[in-house]
Amino acid sequence: MSPATEGKMIYEDLKSKFDQNGYVVIKNFLNEKETMELKDAGEKLTENVPAGVKTVFATSQTKQVADDYFLDSADKISFFYEKAALDNDGHLQVDASLALNKVGHALHRLHPTFEACTYSDKVTNVCRALGLVKPVVPQSMYIYKNPGVGGEVISHQDSTFLFTEPDSLVGFWIALDDATLENGCLWVIPGSHKTDIHKRFIRNPDKSSAISQTIFQGTHPEYEQSLYVPLAVEKSSLVLIHGKVVHKSEQNKSQYSRHAYTFHVFDEGISQYSEQNWLQTKVGFKPLYIV
Repeated sequence: MSPATEGKMIYEDLKSKFDQNGYVVIKNFLNEKETMELKDAGEKLTENVPAGVKTVFATSQTKQVADDYFLDSADKISFFYEKAALDNDGHLQVDASLALNKVGHALHRLHPTFEACTYSDKVTNVCRALGLVKPVVPQSMYIYKNPGVGGEVISHQDSTFLFTEPDSLVGFWIALDDATLENGCLWVIPGSHKTDIHKRFIRNPDKSSAISQTIFQGTHPEYEQSLYVPLAVEKSSLVLIHGKVVHKSEQNKSQYSRHAYTFHVFDEGISQYSEQNWLQTKVGFKPLYIV
């Protein structure tokens, strides 16, 4: 039996569910050992933050992404703090192990634990079941969402940040803790991938601008809260998210962490990655396979 046939048999109805709703939850995607290896690796990253790095990440702001540290992170392992973890002078207000928002954006290439997960048979089987011809990984992130400081992620579409034409972006979001209503689980609007991409986040074409090296184009509409569905999932679960699905997460108001490993895939066999995207690699994208 070929890998393509095997993948389709394992996830026989995956594509129809994904096409209909724009997201799919796969329980027990990883076993306990694989889940713990990823979380242990993520926790070890907090012990190796380079001295002097104090870049804050917040999806609702543009100034934080105006610096070269953020723009050069496509081919590196870079560290980004929660706003609530630092005071106005950049001094830590919480323990260093709880201060990070995320680490990105080349874990899938530069860290063996995350590379092994990203390019595993489990992931390629999902991509085959979705019918992807030449899936490649443009970026990856370890997201912490720690208790007390883990902030809100506002409503957005991932294709705002990683635009491909035609759109073929798929997010792989792997829960490394139980994701609950209290600690900031994902919320999605089913079927919202059937709308347009509302907003683009690009490198500022005005190179002389002293304001920001990145800009937003377009406006993301306000959606009624009643349209959102919470995705409270157990650790080891995989959430597949279409690039155009509108989703968000709330602040972590619990005493428990909500760690996740996430990466994005697009089909380089049918789509072109935009040269305007904020994230630009110098080494290209490694395919998971080629049909």
